[in-house]
Amino acid sequence: MLFNSFQFLFVFVPLVVTAFYLLRRIHFRAAVWLLISASLVFYAWWNPPYILLLLFSVIFNYGIARFIERCRNSGFSRRVLKVLVFGIAVNLIVLGYFKYTNFFIETINETLALGWTFTNIVLPLAISFFTFQQIAFLVEVKREIISEFSFQDYLLFVVFFPQLIAGPIVHFNEVCDQYRSMEYRRRPWVDVAVGLSILTIGLFKKVVFADTLAFYADPVFAAANAGTPISFVESWTALLAFTAQIYFDFSGYSDMAIGLARLFGIRLPMNFFSPYKADSIIEFWRRWHMTLSRFLREYLYIPMGGNREGNLKRDINIMVTMLIAGLWHGAAWTFVVWGGLHGLYMIINHRWCALRYSLGFNVVGRWPSLSRVFRLLAIGVTFFFVMVAWVFFRSETFGAANLVIIGMVGGGGFTLPASYEALLGPLANILKAMGWTFNITPFWGGAPVIAWLVPAYICLWLLPNTQQIFCYYRPTVIQNFKFHSSVPFMKASTRKVISLDALLTWRANSWNGCWIVGLAVISLIFILVGHDHEFIYFQF
Repeated sequence: MLFNSFQFLFVFVPLVVTAFYLLRRIHFRAAVWLLISASLVFYAWWNPPYILLLLFSVIFNYGIARFIERCRNSGFSRRVLKVLVFGIAVNLIVLGYFKYTNFFIETINETLALGWTFTNIVLPLAISFFTFQQIAFLVEVKREIISEFSFQDYLLFVVFFPQLIAGPIVHFNEVCDQYRSMEYRRRPWVDVAVGLSILTIGLFKKVVFADTLAFYADPVFAAANAGTPISFVESWTALLAFTAQIYFDFSGYSDMAIGLARLFGIRLPMNFFSPYKADSIIEFWRRWHMTLSRFLREYLYIPMGGNREGNLKRDINIMVTMLIAGLWHGAAWTFVVWGGLHGLYMIINHRWCALRYSLGFNVVGRWPSLSRVFRLLAIGVTFFFVMVAWVFFRSETFGAANLVIIGMVGGGGFTLPASYEALLGPLANILKAMGWTFNITPFWGGAPVIAWLVPAYICLWLLPNTQQIFCYYRPTVIQNFKFHSSVPFMKASTRKVISLDALLTWRANSWNGCWIVGLAVISLIFILVGHDHEFIYFQF
């Protein structure tokens, strides 16, 4: 059941929300169990047998957490670490079996030509997310960060359907008090209004922008995967389309998860904050999949030593962390390369920051008038290298990625549709002299793709994000991330004049109701005339 499907939006969600609030008046614990049951039905909708795997994971990790607590309270503190290691090992073995067995056997067969055969294993939905979330829970129990938890609270924490499938990766202490206080919230209509509005914005991002841009990116990458050379124009437009597609797809999912949780009065942690506005790769990862970045930093990078043992060890720790991040995203070497590229980017970023600090180079302090120019340049450079890495993320094979990159530098030819020759007039002769040809370009979307790319990039670069639009209503649990000082983080416009930021800052009034309804109508039209497209992060 997809978030953007009719049965989810018009049957599942209305029934669950209505039943929850009606039952809450009668018996709160029964209402919570209703929410748990609905979440399990939501998960089982995809593949019913795998609900047993999810329940096994929940019961096993709850038992390990209780055993850790019992060992500590009984004075057997030496056993606590052993129990924690055992619990984490079982989680990783289960994740590795379902997600990476086929990958490793295929790799061995290709490398050693052994010809091993193995039954194709279907990847259980959301296994990466609920595994990491429960590993974090076990570590926090061991560290005594979590001291009180019931099975009901824990089960809801893991299976809560807005965040079950693709995150955010939630920490127990971020939501446990909220789950317990759902009984006492006196103004549910405010939560419902805010939740529906955020849900609508996320749905619009997904079905209007992400799914439409997929029509222009998918054919090019499919052609590259089939071994077809890709021209300069085709490769760049497809890459720009996919770069915007994955932004709106993941941003749309994050908004829908936040909105759905808010319908029940729950604030999830922030997971996405305008990452393409980042002026460095370090800042990019503070804005993109923020809860995954937090998990990798707290439970992998820092335990390996972080930056405490010199620059060389720090660089090794960064590279190992990002390689694992790439492999977490998918069981393919292209994802490993994607993670490795980001690891290399971050190492260069750290080295550049150290060099700039040693030279005393401070644009803002010495040349305030140039600071905005330098920041825009830094954003452009960061965005370019993020795009290059997306080639490997999107490509199914290295051969396909190479064809796209070759096309980006002109190795696949410079071709435009024949109809553009007359349209460009004298400019066409100049382009011909430079080596361009006018012929059939089967994979370029032409004018329609430009008509979608321009508004898409205007939205993601110039408009406030969802966290800023709903800043008065605290849409998320705010994490301790440091953003660039020029970014208006969770801050509404305070200017007296009418501005776009002020117009889009959400309040419960007729103006905001009108544009939210407008987005909802447009989204429903796109759902009617299109198809239900799975969210990209659902496959991880």
